Amino acid sequence: MDRAAFKADTRYTLTWRDETGRERPLNVYVYRVYEKFMIVRETSGPGLVRKVAFDDVARIVHETPVPPPARFFLPAAVLDEKNWRERAVMQHYASAPGLGK
Repeated sequence: MDRAAFKADTRYTLTWRDETGRERPLNVYVYRVYEKFMIVRETSGPGLVRKVAFDDVARIVHETPVPPPARFFLPAAVLDEKNWRERAVMQHYASAPGLGK
């Protein structure tokens, strides 16, 4: 996969190669798309914020644009590319009472 296949503020269901090389399903919300990777939140499971390299994505199964009132938000400093150079996963707790998150 390459950068052009992904857009920010979109939900995807992907086939993803994990750290051990196994292909697994992954449901994500894309925050930012950079040159070699994207910053996503897992929408199923633990809800981790994760760096996903485009080379690790085998295929896109489903794509759904997210309307502005239903988007997830994180501070810009958390999503900055330099904070993700040495990091692969982050836990971030946030709430949005109006949306029940």
